[in-house]
Amino acid sequence: MSANTLTFWGHAFFEIITAPGKRILLDPWVVGNPLCPLEGIEDLNPDLVLVTHDHADHVGQAGEIVGQSNAVLIANVETAARIMRDSELPPERVLFGGYGMNIGATVEIDGIRVTQTQAFHSSSTGVATGYIIRLEDGATVYHAGDTGLFASMKVLAETHGIDTALLPIGNVFTMDSVQALKAVELIQPKLVIPMHYGTFPILTSTPDEFIAGVEKEFTQVEAMGLKPGESIEVLGKSMK
Repeated sequence: MSANTLTFWGHAFFEIITAPGKRILLDPWVVGNPLCPLEGIEDLNPDLVLVTHDHADHVGQAGEIVGQSNAVLIANVETAARIMRDSELPPERVLFGGYGMNIGATVEIDGIRVTQTQAFHSSSTGVATGYIIRLEDGATVYHAGDTGLFASMKVLAETHGIDTALLPIGNVFTMDSVQALKAVELIQPKLVIPMHYGTFPILTSTPDEFIAGVEKEFTQVEAMGLKPGESIEVLGKSMK
């Protein structure tokens, strides 16, 4: 049986390919992303495109990618409306017939469950969000989006179970490494992967200190820094 794979494409852009072959893009910033090794969006053919918030380095080319594929766009209500309008997407290409979703909601599409979570950040439309994605075999990925630290990360983990956590560490616009370490304590994932660092000169944090801190403080949590274009296998806590 095939395994779930997670690919880091730089900044906060990740791609999940599930064991049955479904493709999920999160914050697909390709064009203009100095870390993304992809030459364009032509070869991207996802089933779901998730956007955490309406900033250019996270919306990226979401509208264009949905328009060229059979994907469904998932975003906060106002952000979904803005992308749908500006990219001239028909309502059926956006979740719930053009409405999008709001924080706390869960949708299941072809065996994949997506829950939209809160994030503490700004957004040009709507509000900033994160996502908890439960794959067909039960493995769960939390993309925190751009966020500061908040105590109810622990509640999210207790409620949904989080195997893999994708956490921003870059400071300036999001948590720094110190706060991200506290987030790891709250979530207790099997694997944590840092993101949103090094893209711009202002984001001076590096994953080295964060990974060393995780290894020192949380022996049961694996920390891994992925290079853009690098992929790993995604497992659930009970899977080997």
